[in-house]
Amino acid sequence: MDGNGRWAQRRGLPRLAGHHAGERALRRVVTAAPSLDISMLTVYAFSADNWKRPADEVNGLMGLLELHLSRQLEVCVREGVRLSVIGRRDRIPVSASRAIEEAEQFTCRGSRLHLRLAIDYSSRDSLFDAWKTLGSLPDRTCFTQRFDSPDVDLLIRTGGEQRLSDFLLWESAYAELYFTPVMWPDFGESDLIAAMDEFRQRQRRFGALPLSRCETTVAPDRGSESVVESRG
Repeated sequence: MDGNGRWAQRRGLPRLAGHHAGERALRRVVTAAPSLDISMLTVYAFSADNWKRPADEVNGLMGLLELHLSRQLEVCVREGVRLSVIGRRDRIPVSASRAIEEAEQFTCRGSRLHLRLAIDYSSRDSLFDAWKTLGSLPDRTCFTQRFDSPDVDLLIRTGGEQRLSDFLLWESAYAELYFTPVMWPDFGESDLIAAMDEFRQRQRRFGALPLSRCETTVAPDRGSESVVESRG
């Protein structure tokens, strides 16, 4: 979800207006995702490094989070969307933490799409915490299970930047990367379709030899995990 602030500045608007527009873009993508066989969507809403931004923007983002969580609860339930949050919760406002808990409980039965918001999230911190929890020499399976997060199939970054920015580093080991200059507030269903079309044309070998076309067909009940990175 990169480009909210720049989108607003190019229009002579305050940066927070871009974040409001970005929330509308998220709604468009969430609506379109299930029809494209996307079963899990993870969006980078607020990174651990975003605390370095001006206090008024950070406070505005936290207020926006609470506002839209409360507004979208009934929509998520009606559309079968399960909402969960990854990242730290001890540094965000108590009211925002409560809003997250309420949203997670209220939407826990959703089965059409699992929408994960990465808030106060750092992949490096997650890796370090897993290592501390499991000990110095955990095996790979235990280490992976510590994240409670599946491997990423497709990682989309909007806004023209071409880097991972501390997002799902372990889970993205074999992710297909898709970079687009489209700013997140302008991103819509057609852009998501374009990304998925390119993803389906790529040959995923996972370090092995190329497979035949029939062997690379994805089982219809598997779905895909798509992730969108947000830096504003």
